[in-house]
Amino acid sequence: MAFLQHILEWDKELFLYLNSFHSDFWDTIMLTITRKETWVPLYAIIIWYFIRNYRIKSILIIIALALLVLAADQFSGLLKDTIQRFRPVHEPAIENVVHNVLRKGGLYGFVSAHAANSVAILVFTSRIFKRRSYYILMMLWTLMFCYSRIYSGVHYPLDLLGGALLGWGAGYGIYKLMMFVENHFFFSRSPKIEKTALPEQQSGIIWLVFFVLLVTVFIVSYLLHHYNYL
Repeated sequence: MAFLQHILEWDKELFLYLNSFHSDFWDTIMLTITRKETWVPLYAIIIWYFIRNYRIKSILIIIALALLVLAADQFSGLLKDTIQRFRPVHEPAIENVVHNVLRKGGLYGFVSAHAANSVAILVFTSRIFKRRSYYILMMLWTLMFCYSRIYSGVHYPLDLLGGALLGWGAGYGIYKLMMFVENHFFFSRSPKIEKTALPEQQSGIIWLVFFVLLVTVFIVSYLLHHYNYL
C-alpha cells in the first residue's frame, strides 16, 4: 500500500509539472486538439481507404471498428466507476492549482477514455494497413491527443497509461476477432485483410490531411487571438 501511495504521489507531481506549462494561445490549441470533432476529416479518409481497398470486407472492418470504440469507451467508464480515482480538477488537495481548460468532465478519471479510444484505433488500424509511415502518424496523433488531456487538467499520466493499456488490449482483441470472422466466413473473398497493406501514396494523403488539420488549428487560433476574439 505504501508503494502504491508513492506511485500516486509521483504521478501527481508529474501531472502538476506538465500542467504548469500553459498560455491563452495554447489553451485554444489544446482545446481544439482534445475535441474528437476536430479529427473527423482524418477519420473519414481512413474509413474511405477501408472501403476503397477492401471493398465488401470494409463492412466487416467498419463494424469491428465501431465495436472497438464502443468496447474501449464502455470499459473505461466501468473502470472509472469501480476505481473512483478523482480527476485532478476534482481532487481537493490540488484542484485550486490545476490549470483547467473549459470543461472539468466527470468526477473520476482512471482510466482515460480518450487514451483508450485513440490507442485502440492506433493498434487496430495499424494492423490492417501495415504501413510504417501510417503507424508513425497515428502514434503522433495519439500522443498529442493524450497530452491534451494533461494540459486541460482532466487526467493524470497514469490515467492515460491505464487507458492506453486498455486500448491496446481492445485493439488487439477486436483485430483477432475480425481475423477469425474473415477466415471462417469469407473463404473466397479477396483481398485478404491480413495480406493487404496500405499503399504508400494513400499513407501520404492521410499525412496530408493530418498536416492540413493541424495547420488549420494553429492558423485559426492565431487569428482568434490576434483580433481579440478570445
